[in-house]
Amino acid sequence: MELWFNEFQSADSKFSFRVRRQLFSRYSDFQHIQVLDTYEFGRVLVMDGFIMTSEKDEFIYHEMVTHVPLAVHPQVRKALIIGGGDGGTLRELCRYPDIEDIVMVEIDPLVVEVSRKYLPTLAVSFDDPRVTILHEDGLRYVRRCHDMFDLIIVDSTDPFGPGESLFTREFYSNCKHALKADGILVNQHEGPYYREDAEEASAIHRKTSSIFAHARVYQAHIPTYPAGHWLFGFMSDSWDPVADLDRERWEARGLETRYYNPDLHRGAFLLPTYVRRLLEEGEILDDVFVRAKDRDEDPEVDDHE
Repeated sequence: MELWFNEFQSADSKFSFRVRRQLFSRYSDFQHIQVLDTYEFGRVLVMDGFIMTSEKDEFIYHEMVTHVPLAVHPQVRKALIIGGGDGGTLRELCRYPDIEDIVMVEIDPLVVEVSRKYLPTLAVSFDDPRVTILHEDGLRYVRRCHDMFDLIIVDSTDPFGPGESLFTREFYSNCKHALKADGILVNQHEGPYYREDAEEASAIHRKTSSIFAHARVYQAHIPTYPAGHWLFGFMSDSWDPVADLDRERWEARGLETRYYNPDLHRGAFLLPTYVRRLLEEGEILDDVFVRAKDRDEDPEVDDHE
């Protein structure tokens, strides 16, 4: 018997892949955590039934959430990751030797434990001497911080369960206070295609654009994420992510990447028209898509054989 995993990406659409075996399944104090060994994507981390990352395509997400701000800000010395328990974002940050201090605030210690054991290609930097790992709520943590960080990366789950508080205006305002005057905030910004994701993406942009002088959205193609199309947010009072890209400085680092490059950096901020309308006007794609069931006259069905 074949075993398949299904993730409903909307009420009427799901994404499926074949599973070799389940390696781990347990309820923590916060969520249901699974690790699946799959034929197509390698090991896949699933939380509350939603795909968080896979061995095959994780590099896309983690490179784009990390290298974009670091190719802009010339002197990141202290960085904060909120979430990121799989270790992928931390791995990418630790590739920068001039970063002196990295704090990772992951509310669920079991995520880190599971990643250490089952996702060794991601969880390679937890023991880096520059890293401090705190298991507490990210919203509460940033409330206590002021003028501390050059870079904050919000590598959170979707806006439900333990990640829900990380999508509020209060949280984004607290992040601004936790940043230094020329700091950068980057977050995963949800997807623009399906209604629930798109509504959240629009809401995030409304909140952040009223807080930061620069609030820009960029995109990446991530096969295991809803519709394969995912957004990130770049926020700062000092830096424009395109105008202030320092290509020569970043390339001089000699970092080898599989997705990110400075040409892609610029292109990632060139958004499709429907995404621009979503962010600027709140227009949801579903609202302009006419389904056959909603038409005045259904097409005739020819069932003659």
